[in-house]
Amino acid sequence: MTAARRLGNQGLEVSPIGLGCMSMTGWTMPGDQPAGGVYGPPDEREAIATIHRAIDLGVTFLDTAEIYGPHLSEQLIGRAIAGRRDEVTLATKFGLGLHGESEHYLNGDPAYVRQACERSLSNLGTDRIDLYYQHRLDRTVPIEETMGALSELVKEGKILYVGLSEMGAERIRRAHAVHPLSAVQTEYSLWERSLEAEILPTMRELGIGLVAYSPLGRGFLAGAVTSLDDLAPDDYRRQDPRFFPENLPGNLAIAAGVRSVAAQLGATPAQVALAWTLAKGEDVVPIPGAKRRPHLEENAAAAAIVLSATDVAELDGLIERGVTGERYAGEALTAVID
Repeated sequence: MTAARRLGNQGLEVSPIGLGCMSMTGWTMPGDQPAGGVYGPPDEREAIATIHRAIDLGVTFLDTAEIYGPHLSEQLIGRAIAGRRDEVTLATKFGLGLHGESEHYLNGDPAYVRQACERSLSNLGTDRIDLYYQHRLDRTVPIEETMGALSELVKEGKILYVGLSEMGAERIRRAHAVHPLSAVQTEYSLWERSLEAEILPTMRELGIGLVAYSPLGRGFLAGAVTSLDDLAPDDYRRQDPRFFPENLPGNLAIAAGVRSVAAQLGATPAQVALAWTLAKGEDVVPIPGAKRRPHLEENAAAAAIVLSATDVAELDGLIERGVTGERYAGEALTAVID
């Protein structure tokens, strides 16, 4: 693994590629019965082995959230890192949860921030969270109040660094004025670049790092999906508009372009998609999900791939072919970027 990357100006350094842990456990989606898994059925033994392998490879930036499971992902990570806590950087998120089994809630109330932090500390089996994000904006609570609670938790040593997830430039500025942000996490990949217009320039002006989730387009850029037949009946991506039958064929040209560059470099499409993300700045850290060791190892190897300016330009041009479909549907879309 190559040298660590710095997120923000407060001293947080992480591995250049992280490990997204959402898919390692089952997850209840709003309006649905509990699913077997986000991207197929979970396997706890293999998931823990994957985390151990990640640490051994230097992929030590682990990302989770209270909503994943709910709580099951944090608990699994806690079991996996027992005895190895000091070898990893733990990031988790609060503020997006579940009522019962079917209804999401958003909560940025200061009292809830503390309650959620204590629960995550217990789930993870640790005395501190390295990077703690507000997962989604609660429009009923001023961001300044939520950040004030987070700042108190930093003073107490329960969290070390603060982040936001899926918030717009104005909220980022307001939050950063209360307590310095180290990172903003949002979707960023070859087929999702909307933050480049306003959000990313704002982050760079303020010295805030970018943690890019879904850098492989939920597996699409890796060539894992060419039709809905490739997805299990309960696969989360069946709810993703970009995988809908009317949109998927138009998006295949983007995956084909990634595949073409990968063939020229002797790499896999997943590695090229991750290398493109890494090439977008030393302040960018992708966190591809993996719940099995072969995928983890493939992703980790992307850190050693150096794209030429020509390669980057060719990949940049893929977006000009057009992406068909929104990145989320319904309620999930209304909860991102405000």
